[in-house]
Amino acid sequence: MRQCKLPFLLLLIPALLESGPMMQAVHAEENKAMTLQLTSTAFAHEGVIPGIHTCEGEDVSPPLAWSGVPANAKSLVLIVDDPDAPDPAAPKMTWVHWVLYNIAPSATGLPQGVSPKELPAGTLQGNSDFQRTGYGGPCPPVGRHRYFHKLYALDVVLPDLKTPRKHEVEKAMKGHVIEQAELIGTYRKHQ
Repeated sequence: MRQCKLPFLLLLIPALLESGPMMQAVHAEENKAMTLQLTSTAFAHEGVIPGIHTCEGEDVSPPLAWSGVPANAKSLVLIVDDPDAPDPAAPKMTWVHWVLYNIAPSATGLPQGVSPKELPAGTLQGNSDFQRTGYGGPCPPVGRHRYFHKLYALDVVLPDLKTPRKHEVEKAMKGHVIEQAELIGTYRKHQ
């Protein structure tokens, strides 16, 4: 009878260890380390966006880098918008500056001034409120605006939405966002 109990207990030990507080802490640390992060070498989170990336400069996209893409992600979406339009004191709309979707999850960022040819293979573009694809930099008519750079990891590759608007991409993403990251930059025109 004793011989039967010992092998049974030995089988239980890994399961008990796996569910114990120590292993839960290890798993929590692993999950924490894999959190999706979005950064730029051009500006810090909530920092000022350099003029080169605005209508007062060369209007080129900032360099962006990301890490912690979930292993089960099938695609990424990048949306840049300004919720302070036209006046931060009395915002009336969110102005969309850039829409990219179906970015390969293996991609780790975008270079400054990325051209359509330089986008990761398979990346599709949506229309901004400038009525075109591609990046359109900050150009606030009044006050200091916030520019939200939002990166989403999805569990699907979206269908070709034929140059969609932001709301169409968001509708297609619904229920498929695994994780998201945000980088906010600010800008005020030099008038």
